Amino acid sequence: MENFLSENETSERATLPQKRARTAASDSDVQERLRAIVGAEHVLTEPERVEPYAQDAVKEKFPPEVVLFPRITKEISEILRLANERRFPVTARGGGVGYTGGAVPVEGGVVIGTDRMNEIKEINVADLYVVTEPGVVTYALQQAVEKHKLFFPPDPSSYKQSFIGGNIAENAGGIRSAKYGVTKHYVLGLEVVLPSGEIIRTGGVTSKNVVGFDLTGLICGSEGMLGIITEATLRLLPLPEATRTVRATFRTMEEACLCVPRFAQRSLVPVAIEVMDKHAIEAIENEFAFGISKNAGALLLVAVDGAPEEVERASLIVEEVMRAGGGFDVLRAVTPADEDRLWDVRRALSPAIKKYGTLKFNEDVVVPRSRVPELIRRAEEIGRRNETFVVNFGHAGDGNIHVNFMCDREDAEAVKRARKSVGEIFAAAVELGGTISGEHGIGYTKAPYLDMALGAATIDLMKKIKRALDPNNILNPGKMFV
Repeated sequence: MENFLSENETSERATLPQKRARTAASDSDVQERLRAIVGAEHVLTEPERVEPYAQDAVKEKFPPEVVLFPRITKEISEILRLANERRFPVTARGGGVGYTGGAVPVEGGVVIGTDRMNEIKEINVADLYVVTEPGVVTYALQQAVEKHKLFFPPDPSSYKQSFIGGNIAENAGGIRSAKYGVTKHYVLGLEVVLPSGEIIRTGGVTSKNVVGFDLTGLICGSEGMLGIITEATLRLLPLPEATRTVRATFRTMEEACLCVPRFAQRSLVPVAIEVMDKHAIEAIENEFAFGISKNAGALLLVAVDGAPEEVERASLIVEEVMRAGGGFDVLRAVTPADEDRLWDVRRALSPAIKKYGTLKFNEDVVVPRSRVPELIRRAEEIGRRNETFVVNFGHAGDGNIHVNFMCDREDAEAVKRARKSVGEIFAAAVELGGTISGEHGIGYTKAPYLDMALGAATIDLMKKIKRALDPNNILNPGKMFV
């Protein structure tokens, strides 16, 4: 039986946090001390200058009172010590491209921008690691290590805008996670400023390290609530020599998704296995006319990497599996230009679906891979029942599907129906053995639903950890717990 929330419960859970008017961060003496710490030219207080730091991709605005741009760890430590003394909130911010409000100052106070902490300190080819500051853009880091024929696999869709510190704090995923995992799998060690202002180091530069508690793992995915990352040591891999992509359309999502376990049966682990449903295909065809068949109910993009001869063999097996599984209009890249053309369909998706609404609820639910077709059916049923257009796409290789409910931002009833749909898809994902977030995190947007995914004892333990490290609730308050 489908475990959907009642309309009243969904509306109650979807309530946004209240905007806090003023904290001690607005006091003139506090602002003078902040200028002394980071330099007056690195402090913003004017409303029009702090406004860009009031939101992320969610587009709900919570203006900070002050925005700071420190350059060194010691400055962040001094800021947090002052915050504890005067009891004002502090929120760390990277690229500000998240989908759950993790870097948004919902209770006002100070935003710490890590833009100036943007140095790659070391690339160690012999021991396969890189030491970087948190303000380095993920794509820039990847480009830098690739010059040494090394590879940093995590690739969130925002990788050309997101900062590596934010990716660690949110444990970002991406298209390549089917083979290579997510950000936490590549973090060897961290320098962190705790909410108290104390500076600690976790982990190290070795691939094996079981000394003490796994504090590195605790910080990864903690959404900036337990500390501010000021330096990261990241594991690297040798750069694959070649990649190859195969694209096919299917009549149903079930046909497309049933191919996923068959790759493993042929001893293949693709880099990426991306799926789109019929609504996603219709959206990109209506906007860009790629020539995809009107009979297509799903589209599958599969990429493999490795040595050139292995990539050639693997891509042929991918094509065989797709055709045997009902795939048609199968296209296999031969050149890098072919690769780009095949992935153009995926890149076109986000702008294409904008025509279906001015407000998008992009929810990154995750279920076991075998349950993806059922999740899609549930999402379509939720959309029909709530009169809300839904587009489904995502990472079939690890069961992480992006369910997008579209509506008009100015239509209050439509927004209410979309919010109701969000609660129902979370309930459906949990019922199918999954959970409410695969890579976006909880922030404030999913905080009302946390108890759907975690038990009361688990949530209580997380709160105890937060209180132990941040007794004054200084760092990124208003997130995860309600």
